[in-house]
Amino acid sequence: MFDKFKKEEGGEMMEERREEHETEAVTEPSSEIGIGELMDKRAKLEEAIDYVGLMIKNLKDKRTSLEKDIEEESVDIKNLKEKLQKVSEYIEEENNGIKTLANKRRQVENEADEVGSLINSLRERLTGIDRIIDSEGSRVKRIKESRETEV
Repeated sequence: MFDKFKKEEGGEMMEERREEHETEAVTEPSSEIGIGELMDKRAKLEEAIDYVGLMIKNLKDKRTSLEKDIEEESVDIKNLKEKLQKVSEYIEEENNGIKTLANKRRQVENEADEVGSLINSLRERLTGIDRIIDSEGSRVKRIKESRETEV
């Protein structure tokens, strides 16, 4: 359809006009001044303009659709970025939590070592007291036995 409008003066359009002009000249006396031809040309130009308008509308619709798609993708990417940021924050919190737990564990281990040292120290002291009691008990027993044998 547009091929007719794209051609230069010497192309197909001129040949069609000549053919139309020759046939109209025979049948219609008013076409000698070219009114019919002019009206046909105007109708074709209006048709071409309508077609170009439709093309422009289609292009605008496509552009609008692309803009909408891009905006949706942008929103999706922003949402993903926010989620990843939250995941990163969560990982950081977990790492800090692990460090805190490791420090607490070290403190508990140190306290456990201190308690173990205290227990060993108290055990040694108790063992010493037990030896003293055994020693004193043996003395008391010997003293009792020596009294009983004397009496």
